[in-house]
Amino acid sequence: MLEVDERTPPLLVHEGEGFRLERFPLGTRVIYPPDSLPGIRDVNRRIQDALLNPLGSEPLPELLHSGMRLTIVFDDLSLPLPPMQAPDVRGRIIEQVLEMAAAAGVDDVELIAGNALHRRMTPAEIKHIVGERVFNSFWPDRLRNHDAEDRDNLTSLGQTRHGEDVEINSRAAQSDLIVYVNITLVAMSGGAKSVSVGLASYKSLRHHHNVHTLRHSRSFNDPPNSAMHHSYERMHSLLSESVRVFHIECTVNNDVFPSPFQFLNKREWEWTLKDQAKFLAGKRANDLAPAGARHRVWQNMRAPYGVTGVHAGATDLVHEKTLANVHRQQLTEVHGQSDVLMLGLPYLCPYNVNSVMNPILVYSLGLGYYFNMYKNKPLVREGGALIMYHPMKAEFHPLHHPSYIDFYEEVLTQTIDPATIETKFEEQYATDPWYIHLYRNSYAYHGVHPFYMWYWGAHALSHLGDVICVGADRRVASRFGFRAASTLADALEMAGETVGRSPSLTYLHTPPMTLADVR
Repeated sequence: MLEVDERTPPLLVHEGEGFRLERFPLGTRVIYPPDSLPGIRDVNRRIQDALLNPLGSEPLPELLHSGMRLTIVFDDLSLPLPPMQAPDVRGRIIEQVLEMAAAAGVDDVELIAGNALHRRMTPAEIKHIVGERVFNSFWPDRLRNHDAEDRDNLTSLGQTRHGEDVEINSRAAQSDLIVYVNITLVAMSGGAKSVSVGLASYKSLRHHHNVHTLRHSRSFNDPPNSAMHHSYERMHSLLSESVRVFHIECTVNNDVFPSPFQFLNKREWEWTLKDQAKFLAGKRANDLAPAGARHRVWQNMRAPYGVTGVHAGATDLVHEKTLANVHRQQLTEVHGQSDVLMLGLPYLCPYNVNSVMNPILVYSLGLGYYFNMYKNKPLVREGGALIMYHPMKAEFHPLHHPSYIDFYEEVLTQTIDPATIETKFEEQYATDPWYIHLYRNSYAYHGVHPFYMWYWGAHALSHLGDVICVGADRRVASRFGFRAASTLADALEMAGETVGRSPSLTYLHTPPMTLADVR
């Protein structure tokens, strides 16, 4: 934590695929990410120990036997953000699982990416996660993306006591054992969510990715207070009656930026002369680069994360340890709320690797930061203002975002109310044959995906009095119900209409990740 005074240097602010230095008003409270925890030195040995000494389960080798059907499932490219430098820890885990399976005489093994309704991963993206040896051995016949619209390969496992349909990938449902390999970057991920979401169909996902459930999830990052997570848990409980799941979860530290961008991991007053020179050179090169080249640089960035934990066994017990590790790395105690929260929206964007950042994902990401909190209290008070930095233009990749383009041009021109959008348009987009074809055969997101991103972000709007985007295209911001400002000074002047002329200010310095525990 830092309070801005006369000695405070200009502070780094991310804004899409760029960054700037900004001077914040005196008295602004600055919340920095916690320092990175040290990574495990011998990761392979830690993986082996987790598999041989699991929580609430027999050792993995005792669950493997000749003649069984084994399915290994892993997260898609939405975790972690940015992607991990090779070798990805999930690939290292999968190799050890496969070695144990081979020693037990298991011949029927398949690997599936748990991508749910996200776009399919490219072969290169899958290869990066699982590693070259596994990829060459299993791709494409026994290593593939989950297909949530392949009706011939989906199996219904029944309904929960709340009437929620549980329908997942048939190969997994008919397996003797599912081994799920996860990286939990934030507290909302992993655990019961993994199989019940990653391998699900729209028929299942619509029960928790909806306006009512998201509005009743006060904090997505505090599962006990999240209606969304309660639904995951009910589904996982029913699923576990039909197939056994052996869960393996990893956590990573806050080492997000590789060389030569490591100065971005430091606090500004810690910058050496060399760091300052790198900043000036990097910013100049970034500002002068053509948009395509700039995009490639940022989206090809790989993080030198250190692995801080590997736990395996029963889902609930494993996830308890995982959340403790996430909190250990990210949790920051903050005393009191502010009238105005300011933040920069970085190049990172969920499900956005190798595609042009589009404004609906920016909308979701920005408002999601408002709820980047632990338990029930966000950083900005009820009715306060959110100021975020992003150029926010209507840029869509025509291959990856067909339903996003139509959502922006057709749905948002009629209404921005999430309940109305859900009632009037969701089923049409979710069942549209063209969107389904593109999801299954191209690298397009499912037709319903922009709706889920809208519901996600709109959750915050009912608690905010104003949202202002510095540097945004005014027409784009207006379509979302935001206002646009050219400078921070202009944004604060505009926010004064909502919060008064002497508001309390907080700047959330991110990335890396911070989980605010507001007292």
